Parts: sequence; structure tokens; C-alpha cells
Amino acid sequence: MKLLILGRGKTGSLVAEVANQRDHEVASLCSSENLNASALTPARLASYDVVIDFTTPHVVLSHIEACVRSKKNLVVGTTGWYNDLPRIRQMVEENRTGFLYAANFSVGVNLFFDVTRTAAAALQHQYSGQIFERHHAQKKDAPSGTAAAMQRVIKDAAGTELEITSFREGDVIGMHELILDSPADRIYLCHDAKSRRGFAEGAVRAAEWLAGKQGFFDFKDVWRQL
Repeated sequence: MKLLILGRGKTGSLVAEVANQRDHEVASLCSSENLNASALTPARLASYDVVIDFTTPHVVLSHIEACVRSKKNLVVGTTGWYNDLPRIRQMVEENRTGFLYAANFSVGVNLFFDVTRTAAAALQHQYSGQIFERHHAQKKDAPSGTAAAMQRVIKDAAGTELEITSFREGDVIGMHELILDSPADRIYLCHDAKSRRGFAEGAVRAAEWLAGKQGFFDFKDVWRQL
């Protein structure tokens, strides 16, 4: 496939590396080359099979809108824009394109979501709970998209919305914890990312899956098929 990667940060650069290793043809754009999504024209996008976005919350919506209007399939790993999900879903459906997003493309994190969903039952048995997340000091959004996804999983499973406490420090890749506490005991669940490679591999595999498809997809709905 021919892929266009938006973002040359740590994760975007690793996505490009993984895509090359999987024998895809890769091009990338950094923010200075794509101000206000100016580079994402129908003519520029025409030759690419899928676009992958790992940029920042304040620019991602303009990227999404430009790609969808150009009917170009798009994988989005950037978080911090989910209040616009209903509008973006409608755009994708109206333009009959393919769109896949996730708070986290790591298979390990998606397994962690499943464990979290099961553990949420404790909240109906005299346990209280709290979510903690830690990321590097340069991360723009707080709470993280992964922590917010954990919060939604738990609320859907148990009807309780847990508080999220965020920390931004050093070079932490990403650590997410669920603590469930009762008078009798305490349960700790933790996912600690050792590198960004799991995110990058999941995003590239998502792009491979999305190529040629139409529809609005969440990685949690498709990762087991990969």
C-alpha cells in the first residue's frame, strides 16, 4: 500500500518505520508542511491508499475533515477530539469513506480494556474505584484518551463514572492503573507501555485492514480480526 503519515513526532516516526518494515510505500508530513490542512488536497491525496494521523488535538479535526471530504480512508491515533465524534461519523457516512480511530492501538491495552470491563463488576459489591494515568511531560491532553476510554468501559459495565487522576512527568510512555478498594481488600490493575512500538504496529495493521473499506470503525471492534 501507499501510506501518508501525518506527524513526525515520536509515534508518527515509528509508524513510518513499521510501515516501511511491512513493505509499504510511505510518505510523511509534519505540521509546518501542512498548516490548516493546506497540503491535504484531493489531488495530493489521490495516490494514497490510507492516511494515518498521529498529530495533536488542535489540528486533527482539520485533517479529518480534509481527508473525509476527499474520500480518503483515514486512521486516527490522535486523541482529544472525541466531543466531535457524532459529527465526524455523519461526515464519514455521507461521504462513503473509511475511518478508523482509537484511543490506543496497542493490542495489550485493548486486552486491558477487556480485563477492566470484567473487573468493573466489583463496583456493584461495595468497592470504590479510581483511575490513574501517567504520561511524558510533553503530552498535550489530560486525561489521556486511553484513561477516558477506561472510564467509559467501566461506566458502561457498572453504571459508575470513576475519577481520573493524571500525571505528566519525564519520559513516561504511558501507564494506566485501575484501583478498586473495599474494606476487605484492594485490587490493582495496571498496563505499563515499555515502548511506542505496540501503538505503531497496531496503527499500521489497522490501515491494512481499512484499505478499500467504507464505514466508521473503532479499533476495539476490529483488533481481534488482525
